[in-house]
Amino acid sequence: MSNTTSLKTMYKEQVVPALMKEFDYKSVMQVPKLEKIVINQGLGQAVADKKMIDIAINELTAITGQKAVPTLSKKDVSNFKLRKKMPIGVRVTLRKENMYEFLERLIRVSLPSIRDFKGINSKLDGRGNYTLGIEEQIIFPEINIDNVSKILGMNITFVTSGNTDEEAFALLKGFGLPFKNVKKS
Repeated sequence: MSNTTSLKTMYKEQVVPALMKEFDYKSVMQVPKLEKIVINQGLGQAVADKKMIDIAINELTAITGQKAVPTLSKKDVSNFKLRKKMPIGVRVTLRKENMYEFLERLIRVSLPSIRDFKGINSKLDGRGNYTLGIEEQIIFPEINIDNVSKILGMNITFVTSGNTDEEAFALLKGFGLPFKNVKKS
């Protein structure tokens, strides 16, 4: 894990010069970069089944190689039998080496293994961040399908330092995220 991943090297050697040329940056420091990847699983069913949180933590830890933490509810909601500070989800924030390793496995192994995969949507949030929804955790090779008790989805958020969606999109495309063909109107 100590060696730098090929994506980080590719970013420095190929993506940065391409983005500098495309957006006419004066300095390398202006080029947007990937700051972190946040993986989040909402587990509403965990209110009834406490073991789901532990299962989800173990699965997300296996997928990312970094310990997942439970997310807690902020307030009471009696209709959902929810109390304040109950665990209702799991999340991991990846930075630096772990982030690049996860991104490389996502692009090279997990996304191509999705059946009938035609690319991911290209809608960013307006502030240079992109969230990818994954419907099944079993696309990751770290998950043993025989041990899965319930199919869980997750959101993977790519947080960039890009000021606009256009810059962030160019950055993520440079990393090799397989976006669907976008038609400019």
